[in-house]
Amino acid sequence: MSLRKALTGGKSAFVPFVMAGDPSMAVTEKIVIALEKAGADALELGVPFSDPVADGVTVQKAAERALAAGATLQGVLDLVKKLRASGVKIPICLFSYLNPIYMMGYEAFITAAKSAGAQGALIVDLPPEEAEEYQALAKQHGFETVFLCSPTTTPERLKLVDDYSTGFVYYVSREGVTGAQAALPAQVNDRITALKQQLKNPLAIGFGISTPEHVRALRGKADGIVVGSALVKIIEENPANAAEAVEQKVRALLA
Repeated sequence: MSLRKALTGGKSAFVPFVMAGDPSMAVTEKIVIALEKAGADALELGVPFSDPVADGVTVQKAAERALAAGATLQGVLDLVKKLRASGVKIPICLFSYLNPIYMMGYEAFITAAKSAGAQGALIVDLPPEEAEEYQALAKQHGFETVFLCSPTTTPERLKLVDDYSTGFVYYVSREGVTGAQAALPAQVNDRITALKQQLKNPLAIGFGISTPEHVRALRGKADGIVVGSALVKIIEENPANAAEAVEQKVRALLA
């Protein structure tokens, strides 16, 4: 199944984010299997990077732990291949910064990621204005692209983001970095309604979604609901039984 199809199935797809390699690749494999079992419809799998400028402290620390444990982009692709061999079927979107992908080479990355079993990628710090080469290669190889919009995105730029996305558009629900928050932004429902009228792609919302109340409030509005930092925190606090703890958290979020 493609990322696009996962987010157009007639319900609000639940899309968890976890950092590959935190606390180890072997544990991440168990976590992803548990996430699918708990009801995840697709997965954002983080590629750890040394300078994750869009992320808050929780995800930054996860990247640091993964890198310290020896995680690499190639190691993440090897993990995806193992996940497919383990029977994981949900679509996987790699969530990465540009540097490791640029160093590997766009086409080498796209072909390796697709061969491993990933459906697409969101490259956080690659704006659509600079993505023509990458987007063309991804389209050529049938590898889905995801670009970001935010509360400050202009209508002109939103059209560019939509034109360059083939999987879904990711709406950053607030200004600032990732991280759990107590309440959703006041105008989020109005903003989702307006965006869905303007986009041809499915719309996923993330940044700060962390409670069952948040998920219920967004269900039926956004095409996809992304929960990241809240799950990464659970992993940090329960390294010995991370898969079980994450599965319990996701079941609570989806209750």
